[in-house]
Amino acid sequence: MMSLNGSSFLNNSLSGVSRSLALSQRRISAPVVASVSSNGRPGDRNVSVLMENTLKEMRDGASILDKDSKSTVGGGVEDVYGEDSATEDHHITPWMVSVASGYSLLRDPHHNKGLAFNEKERDAHYLRGLLPPVVISQALQVKKLMHNIRQYQVPLQKYMAMMDLQENNERLFYKLLIENVEELLPVVYTPTVGEACQKYGSIFRRPQGLFISLKEKGKILEVLKNWPEKKIQVIVVTDGERILGLGDLGCQGMGIPVGKLSLYTALGGVRPSACLPITIDVGTNNETLLKDEFYIGLRQRRATGQEYAELLHEFMSAVKQNYGEKVLIQFEDFANHNAFDLLAKYGTTHLVFNDDIQGTASVVLAGLIAALKLVGGTLAEHRFLFLGAGEAGTGIAELIALEISKQAGTGIAELIALEISKQTGAPLEETRKKIWLVDSKGLIVSSRRESLQHFKKPWAHEHEPVKDLVDAVKAIKPTVLIGSSGAGRTFTKEVIESMASFNEKPIILALSNPTSQSECTAEEAYTWSEGRAIFASGSPFAPVEFKGKVYVSGQSNNAYIFPGFGLGLIISGAIRVHDDMLLAASETLAAEVTQENFDNGLIYPPFTNIRKISAHIAAKVAAKAYELGLATRLPQPEDLVAYAESCMYSPSYRTYR
Repeated sequence: MMSLNGSSFLNNSLSGVSRSLALSQRRISAPVVASVSSNGRPGDRNVSVLMENTLKEMRDGASILDKDSKSTVGGGVEDVYGEDSATEDHHITPWMVSVASGYSLLRDPHHNKGLAFNEKERDAHYLRGLLPPVVISQALQVKKLMHNIRQYQVPLQKYMAMMDLQENNERLFYKLLIENVEELLPVVYTPTVGEACQKYGSIFRRPQGLFISLKEKGKILEVLKNWPEKKIQVIVVTDGERILGLGDLGCQGMGIPVGKLSLYTALGGVRPSACLPITIDVGTNNETLLKDEFYIGLRQRRATGQEYAELLHEFMSAVKQNYGEKVLIQFEDFANHNAFDLLAKYGTTHLVFNDDIQGTASVVLAGLIAALKLVGGTLAEHRFLFLGAGEAGTGIAELIALEISKQAGTGIAELIALEISKQTGAPLEETRKKIWLVDSKGLIVSSRRESLQHFKKPWAHEHEPVKDLVDAVKAIKPTVLIGSSGAGRTFTKEVIESMASFNEKPIILALSNPTSQSECTAEEAYTWSEGRAIFASGSPFAPVEFKGKVYVSGQSNNAYIFPGFGLGLIISGAIRVHDDMLLAASETLAAEVTQENFDNGLIYPPFTNIRKISAHIAAKVAAKAYELGLATRLPQPEDLVAYAESCMYSPSYRTYR
């Protein structure tokens, strides 16, 4: 497709559209509903769960509810949900610069339907002879592709087949993923995406997002304008420094934003054209990659300090300038030291969300709330021990503490603390004392406070130093053991047997991804606890048979939360993320677990209902945005669940004129 610049762009484009409309009017007299997408560009072109309470200190007391007129910008992206009034029954025109037809139509993933083009479409769009004569349904295409994918024995081959499909036929890709989500989710995301990132340089075929490197410093706004889609609502961005539990993969971390945004569409219904994956390449400290001839990123060690901060600030400013105040920026797989700082710095000026801190915390809290139906009591009556005091661990802890306080941060621990505080009405500082963290140096205690990173300090309690996890388990006697360390097989037999010795039903969550980094397997958890453990993991495990009983473990997957959470922000026009939105998402997810799920030992609902779950989460998040005065889409819809469902993208084929 040609890219036209200057004044000739408008004249030529309008001329082409006029000629195309004239041709279409001779064929059909129905009203024209056009979806326009252009790569053309004018020549002259004039932007923990660190929970709110724990971020205030880092923000010098600023709150996301404090609206600063200086932080807002004019222009940007207008609200686009509901912009296309056509239903699936209406015929549409597959516009590019001109009407797509012939060979180019078959190479356009947004409009290609392959063998599903009907006879009239083949005549109207010059496809005769370019396709075999058979016409098949989308349902048959899905059936055939699932049959083909199941023939592959290697997960990475399945991943590559899915990526090829996404680049060839977008609607069929999402139709396939939605209808087979439980089988294909581990293929397009964790654990397979981890291996895909490790080998991204070798399997790279065509770019699926924007790569912004140090070479583009000072020109990031221009780079954003190179992306063909202009109405962006969600950006997932990584710098590749901490990909899952695999470490620094540099530029090859692009597989993470691509995978996350695929789930935003498949599970949350956000339109594919509104999603933008971005990798910020500041180098890598991975010596293996630096020596790899197939590595696709900058061959230098990571930029840090002022150079790094300036590039990120330019990026954040350019995103807001180009796409407006309401574009959601999701930080993904940044190292701890940058993740907390970025969330603290931009949480009051941008619509930002860190899935490693906030998303993980929210989904774990949901699992814990659900697990109470099996073990009894309230969150305030339980003791929590974390292995891992980074983004995920501290964030979950803080949200739990808030929930406990509500009924009577920093990552998972912070979220738990917030939830406890919310439940009991107790001060957050008190609820934190129910939560203990272990890092690489042992139990986090007050005698270590001076040497701790700032996000660990709230969790330094009075206790004798304890070096090993098993000794910490025996000393603290937790009812809940949560692993977010990224270190595989650290929940040893002795650790789990100790948990089972003083808990009738020990809750054990091994959250680290991919599967190789999980703190223990499902089989180990059930076997070593004599079948009494309530177990969930970050990556999926097969059912386990122990003493004649089959145990099906749950998956504490962020995909339960972030797609619906993001949809809720979009449909409400939210301009900031607030802690209460995360709590609302957790409580909504927990409420979706049925008695049948509990009877099977599950603390999460099946993914087969994920689009319905996402709609309910979106509605609760949107309602909270309206309640807090952070929503801009007015008036508020009367039925937010119905409105969320009406906004969801459908992958069914459209009929072309």
